[in-house]
Amino acid sequence: MTAPRFTTLGCRLNAYETEAMKELSTQAGLENAVIVNTCAVTSEAVRKARQEIRRLRRENPDARVIVTGCAAQTEPETFAAMDEVDAVIGNTEKMQPDTWAGLAGDFIGETEKCQVDDIMSVTETASHLIDGFGTRSRAYVQVQNGCDHRCTFCIIPYGRGNSRSVPAGVVVDQIKRLVQRGYNEVVLTGVDLTSWGADLPSEPRLGDLVMRILKLVPDLPRLRISSIDSIEVDEALMQAIATEPRLMPHLHLSLQHGDDLILKRMKRRHLRDDAIQFAQEARKLRPDMTFGADIIAGFPTETEAHFENALKLVEDCNLTWLHVFPYSPRPGTPAARMPQVDGRAIKERAARLRAAGEQAVSSHLAAQIGKAHRILMENPHMGRTEQFAEVTFAIPQTEGQIVDAQITGRSGTQLTA
Repeated sequence: MTAPRFTTLGCRLNAYETEAMKELSTQAGLENAVIVNTCAVTSEAVRKARQEIRRLRRENPDARVIVTGCAAQTEPETFAAMDEVDAVIGNTEKMQPDTWAGLAGDFIGETEKCQVDDIMSVTETASHLIDGFGTRSRAYVQVQNGCDHRCTFCIIPYGRGNSRSVPAGVVVDQIKRLVQRGYNEVVLTGVDLTSWGADLPSEPRLGDLVMRILKLVPDLPRLRISSIDSIEVDEALMQAIATEPRLMPHLHLSLQHGDDLILKRMKRRHLRDDAIQFAQEARKLRPDMTFGADIIAGFPTETEAHFENALKLVEDCNLTWLHVFPYSPRPGTPAARMPQVDGRAIKERAARLRAAGEQAVSSHLAAQIGKAHRILMENPHMGRTEQFAEVTFAIPQTEGQIVDAQITGRSGTQLTA
C-alpha cells in the first residue's frame, strides 16, 4: 500500500493546510489515496481543479480520489458529480482528525461521499498547528482564517467562512518552538491578516501580535507578515515598522485597483489616496520598505481612464512586486452580474500592468548593486534580501543561515552576490 499523494492548488494558506492534512492522514493510516486541495478564487481556478482531478485519476486508476479546499467548499455538488471523485470534504472537515479516520476506514461504508458543512457556522480556527512548514530556512504560521468582508469579485469568504483568529499565546508558543528548531524567519499568514484579533477577548490588533512576538521571542531573527489590507493597519503595527528592525521591510498590499469608482464597485474599504498615504507613511518610517500588491485588470465597467489610474498607482505607491490578475467573472458574486469588459482589453491591460511591474522590479534591483544586504539562504546558492529580492551566490552558503553579503550585480530578476 502507498502513502497518500497530495496536490495543492492556489494560495500559501492552502499549502500550509496541505501539510496539516499530510500529518492527519498519516496518523489516521490512510493509504492509496490522492487528495486534491482546490482553489476557488476564479472560475479558471475551478476549471483547473477539475482538469487536475481527471489527470490524477488517469495516472492513479486504483487510488481513491478525495477533493477538498475552497472550490470543494463552495461547489461541493460540482465535484461530487464527477465520476473520478470518491469523496468531497469541506475546509473545516479537512482539518479534523475524525474526518481522516473515517476516510481511512471502510471508505464506502463509513463515509458519505460529500462531507461539507456550513462554513459560516465555524467560530474557531483549527487548532492543528504545523511546526516548520516551508523551506528549512523559513516557516509559515497561520494566525487567522476566513474573511468578514464581501468584496464584489470575491468568493473566498464562502470558501473560508468568517474571520477567526488564533490566540496570541498559541502563536507565540509555536514560534518559540520553530526558533528552537533552527528557523531564522517566520511568516505570519491568513486570509485577511489585518482583521486578526477582532474576534478575541479585548479585540487586540495585528500590531499588538507582532510586538508581542518580537518581545517574547527575542531569539527570532526575522518576522514577516504576508498580505495586508492597508486601511486596517493599526498604530502598533506602524510603531513596529518604525522601531523593529527584525520586522522585515516588505509588505504585500491588497490594493486591487487605483480608481475610486472601481474601488467602490469592488466594495473595497479604501480609496486611492488612502493607499498612497499609507505607502508614503510606511516608507517615511522605514526608508528601505518595499511593497508588493495585488491589482485586478479589467474589472467590470472599467474604462481606459479607470485603468490608467490603476497603472499610475504602481508609480504613486512605488510598488515593486506586482501580482496582476486579469478579471474573470466568478459565478455567485455581484461583479459577475455587472457589465463586463471585453476579453481582449482585459488581456491587453493585464500585460501593461505586468510590464510596469517588471520595470519596477528592474529599477529596484539596479538600485541594490553595491549595497550590503543580510540574506537568508533558501538553498546553498540562493537566498533573499530583507525586501524579498532573490540573490544568487557562486560560492555555496549554508542553507537556512543569514549571511552578510555585498551585491555585485544582477542577472534577470535575481541579484548576484
